[in-house]
Amino acid sequence: MEAVVTPSGRLRAAYKGKRVLITGHTGFKGAWLSLWLTELGAEVTGFADGVPTRPSHFEALRLDHPTLFGDIADADAVKAAVAAARPEIVFHLAAQSLVRRSYADPVTTWRTNLMGTLTLLDACRAQGGVAAFVSATTDKVYRNREWERGYREEDELGGDDPYSASKACVELLTDSWRRSFLGEGGMKLASVRAGNVIGGGDWAEDRLLPDIMRAAHEGAPLVIRYPRSSRPWQHVLDPLSGYLQVGMALLDGADGAAEAWNFGPVGRSRVRVRDIVEALRDQLGGLSVAEAPDTAGRHEAGLLELDSAKAVTKLGWHPVWEEEMLARTLDWYAAYYGEGRLLSAVQLADYMRALDGAA
Repeated sequence: MEAVVTPSGRLRAAYKGKRVLITGHTGFKGAWLSLWLTELGAEVTGFADGVPTRPSHFEALRLDHPTLFGDIADADAVKAAVAAARPEIVFHLAAQSLVRRSYADPVTTWRTNLMGTLTLLDACRAQGGVAAFVSATTDKVYRNREWERGYREEDELGGDDPYSASKACVELLTDSWRRSFLGEGGMKLASVRAGNVIGGGDWAEDRLLPDIMRAAHEGAPLVIRYPRSSRPWQHVLDPLSGYLQVGMALLDGADGAAEAWNFGPVGRSRVRVRDIVEALRDQLGGLSVAEAPDTAGRHEAGLLELDSAKAVTKLGWHPVWEEEMLARTLDWYAAYYGEGRLLSAVQLADYMRALDGAA
């Protein structure tokens, strides 16, 4: 009788023993991805410009893999990191990812996001031996038309704020690089676009769930911006499972994998900021909530949703924690703040069981 291969088993077979370079590994997504790839048996090396927050999920995890620090746009530092890691696959997550900070410091945002990606691609090209490269951008790469329907991979790119525009340019760079330099036998290159991710271990500024959890822990009022705005919220492990599946397809040489991919909610419609706050308010002991006017007049999208049909159809990807994303996030912070426990490994194991069960 032929053995049944589970989704988690396929991931383990694909990544066990593989040399993996993760840029931005000290950030929210990067720390979770580092944990997951370590659990799969990969030989992980991380590269980042520092630890972006205190507390830090990355530091709390205490992962036993090499960590290199440097500027992602510094050619010498990046070349040294690629030479040290000798990666077979790269997950490029390093970025300046905050919209409001991009208004305050557009030069750093553009330099980090666009020139950082270019510098890393060039270093991988010079190094050789890199079979696959997964570049993480964002759902905000699309020219926002405030459409009711979700954006598809072939829709027009754009961006009003410096962050969104810089990431749209990363998509153009990625496509150009793929067409210019990645011929037969070359590195396979894909971009992955996800929406607003939540989950334990996020302490970044100007993000709704970290703001909620800080306010609840400190007993402070919660100030929210754009309460009527809708976003494609999802648990961080759902898009990361997509990133890993894209990487696996690239390593396997699958036809059509070296493209752009959306990873957003499938079974739920977009959810308003106000609805997220109301869903958690009573569970957190009744937060005091106030709305902050955007006195700077900075643009942020009102409606935003991804169409992930391509990933569902071609990769067999599907999110598995859509219904429990808030509960899992709340559990993580409750354990961390209440008992000093880190639920990351437990939740990752739960997620992989759920992934296998949903197959």
